[in-house]
Amino acid sequence: MKGNSNGHKARGAKNRGNDIATVEAPGPEPPSAIERVRLARHPNRPQTLDYIDLLMRDFIEIHGDRRFADDAAIVAGLAYFGRRAVAVVGHQRGRSTNERIKRNFGKPLPEGYRKAARVYELAERFGLPIITLIDTQGGESGVGAEERGQIEAIARNLELMARLTVPTVACVIGEGGSGGALALGVANAVLMQENACYSVITPEGCAAILWRAGGEENVAAAAAALKLSAPDLLELGLIDEIVPEPAGGAHTAPAEAAHLIGAALARHLERLVKLKPAELRRARERKFAAMGSAYLTRGSAESDRSIKDSLN
Repeated sequence: MKGNSNGHKARGAKNRGNDIATVEAPGPEPPSAIERVRLARHPNRPQTLDYIDLLMRDFIEIHGDRRFADDAAIVAGLAYFGRRAVAVVGHQRGRSTNERIKRNFGKPLPEGYRKAARVYELAERFGLPIITLIDTQGGESGVGAEERGQIEAIARNLELMARLTVPTVACVIGEGGSGGALALGVANAVLMQENACYSVITPEGCAAILWRAGGEENVAAAAAALKLSAPDLLELGLIDEIVPEPAGGAHTAPAEAAHLIGAALARHLERLVKLKPAELRRARERKFAAMGSAYLTRGSAESDRSIKDSLN
């Protein structure tokens, strides 16, 4: 008979002949939505350049949009992932104060999105798969960004990614917010780390709009209502796979987190490279056209049940 640390018999244990069965203790509660947001924002969480260093080799970074300037909030270039040449684009927030200011805290300007578009087009021209790593609260919304066509730059990236004929895999590695994230997210396969978040607005912004007030309680309620966590988004059909993280979050063991992401990326790329260019584009279009159907189907079923309950 199994005993606990105090030497007592396990509660609920049964002994039938040689068979011993024990009632397992309930596992730890999964993190709440706001706890996942905090993990996604952890200052030591691995960022795009960390994953490039751990997963890729011979990385050649491309700078500038050939129109205005370079934007350090977007890292883009060419590299080898295993034996496969790929194009890689990702958000970079920075760590030190100076680096965060240089990278605008990971909030891209229009020139950043146009730099990303340069790499998308380069990959299309040479038939290279594209890997994108998403980690931003959203695109820069300042006056300068709007004057230089922020909305147009994001919209063009959405249109460009939708019509690519090369394999594309996106992974949300931290915080994915608004169109600033989606401009890197129109992919054949959308992955998401276990403690990442992906939503149209930050919980703080949502709370400010809905309740005209912040506060921990309102922000936590907004995070839960937004359904921004990986399990919620997988259930709704908005992502394709949850990439597990080391216990406590990716920041506790960056090399292990990179290994888990690398395995998922390799698996999806191996599947996608077997498709023809037209099939890749058509599959991507169908994937995004079908988004929301899981929610509508579930809502319709719940409505039918409520009608039946009221009749009974």
